[in-house]
Amino acid sequence: MFLRRNRKRAGGEVYEYWTLVESVRTARGPRQRVVATLGKHPGLDEDERAGWEEIARLLDGQPRSPSQGDLFRDEPEPPEWACVNLKGLRVERVREFGKVYLGLALWRRLGLHEFFEAHARQGREQVDWATVACILSLGRFCAQGSELALSEHWYATTALDDLLGVSAENVYDNRLYRGLDELLPLRDELFGHLRERYRSLFGSRFEFLLYDVTSTYFEGQAERNPQAQRGYSRDNRSDCKQVCIGLVVTPEGLPLAYEVFPGNRADVTTVEDIVDLMERKYGRAERIWAMDRGMVSEENLDYLREREALYIVGTPKGRLRTFERELHQSSDWKQVEPGVEVKLIDHPDGQGRERYVLCRSEARHEKEAAMLRRQRDRLRAKLEQIDASLRRRPQKLEPVGRRIGRWLGRNTAAEKVFDVEVLIEDDKAVGLRIKEDDSKMEWAAASQGTYLLRTNCTEQDPVKLWRWYIHLTEIEDAFRVGKSDLGLRPLYHQREDRVQAHIMVCFLALAMWRCLEMWLSAKGLGDCARQVLEQMATIHSMDVVLPVKGSTTVRLRLVAKPEKLTSDLLAHMDLRIPTRPKTIQNVVEKIGGQ
Repeated sequence: MFLRRNRKRAGGEVYEYWTLVESVRTARGPRQRVVATLGKHPGLDEDERAGWEEIARLLDGQPRSPSQGDLFRDEPEPPEWACVNLKGLRVERVREFGKVYLGLALWRRLGLHEFFEAHARQGREQVDWATVACILSLGRFCAQGSELALSEHWYATTALDDLLGVSAENVYDNRLYRGLDELLPLRDELFGHLRERYRSLFGSRFEFLLYDVTSTYFEGQAERNPQAQRGYSRDNRSDCKQVCIGLVVTPEGLPLAYEVFPGNRADVTTVEDIVDLMERKYGRAERIWAMDRGMVSEENLDYLREREALYIVGTPKGRLRTFERELHQSSDWKQVEPGVEVKLIDHPDGQGRERYVLCRSEARHEKEAAMLRRQRDRLRAKLEQIDASLRRRPQKLEPVGRRIGRWLGRNTAAEKVFDVEVLIEDDKAVGLRIKEDDSKMEWAAASQGTYLLRTNCTEQDPVKLWRWYIHLTEIEDAFRVGKSDLGLRPLYHQREDRVQAHIMVCFLALAMWRCLEMWLSAKGLGDCARQVLEQMATIHSMDVVLPVKGSTTVRLRLVAKPEKLTSDLLAHMDLRIPTRPKTIQNVVEKIGGQ
């Protein structure tokens, strides 16, 4: 059988229609017989033609020729036709597909598959360690679950068995724990790999680095981990032991390296270790370091200057008093953006090796002024309440002192404004004398919204120096992503090496997250990775079971077609979702190289 195009002239116009024709043998020889007329229209589209040609093939009893294309072919595959009992049609084995597929694309985009294949220990394992590293990182990127949760629940609910070719039976908790042990020795080599990958993908130059410290707490006593100590908790969990994590990122927020410190380690004491780590990996160079005021000490700054490193750091607010005159001057201020101004000031001792950048922000001024007003009113009301109670009933000095100290400690912004004197008679407190210091109020009003930066850079433009320092918001966002989106906290592992490996997996997931944000930004789609992951989570793979006439059932493993919003997003990202999971691994390889 074949399709024939027919033309007919009527009324001066030419009409076209299609017919399905078959060849038959007769006593007079072969003849052609019209089986069906397909309509009077200019022509069939490609899908319709392919469908009728496939019907002709089936009616002729000819076998279907194997497809020579792949999932990226532009032309559609010829359809397969069958007679199906619609009442018996069902969907089985629904699996999460979109997020893990995107995660695999990011994994390969960063070249992590090549890195672990080259560096991971090779053996006779049924599932190689490079694949285990991928599963651990994808689990952290997509699900934020523990290794036990990944093996018992998450992996079996995803399409990773199709994507990686590893069945769920071979992904068990002990295998994942051993995978953590295999990952940890590769940490330093991983830093170097990511550095080169960032350079090739994003053009990063690594001449300007950001450094900060955060903490994450333990669930449990962690008695076998000497780094688990109690200290200042950024998570407001002073009741738990913790470790501190120092992170180095690029101005784009790409994580470059990290170090784990004991939980009671002061931030200021970690700088030399991080600088030494970066110099051992990448050599000594005139690298600009941006750090907040928690890292600042004269010893640290001397250490950086000895290594010919440049820095721009925050400065304790108490140092503003030194520049009170410049603060009140209206000249030499440069506007960075609406509501933010900066001024470059020489070192007060006349030393040429350092300068200061004085900054003031209207929004920050309004915020600090409102905080001071609220705390001043609250503190005055409490002090007056204590005074009234003492005048009615005198009390012992010690509990009164503790009571006053407690309220002063709760209102730190306002405590310096008040002078409080306890009135004493017969060794008892009989009242309070409360007075506000006008000079302190004037200074508070003048210094609100201002802060000071310290640098040894030769740059003369204070606007540029301010922009360098404000990049520290990138590392703060990296901490938020790591803790909230990637499950860095809390720590459930108790052994030191397992804790270190857990943090390394979170570091890998953070690199994938930042890579996604850079990918979106390059495509003009913003940088909201969370929204993209929510959209990708709507894509699932499934088995469609068809009761076919003449046989038992046909089982088709398919990927659901994304909704229009998700399809548009994928099109802008140049990311194509395959329809059949069987050849997905080849698709991921192609996407990773884009």
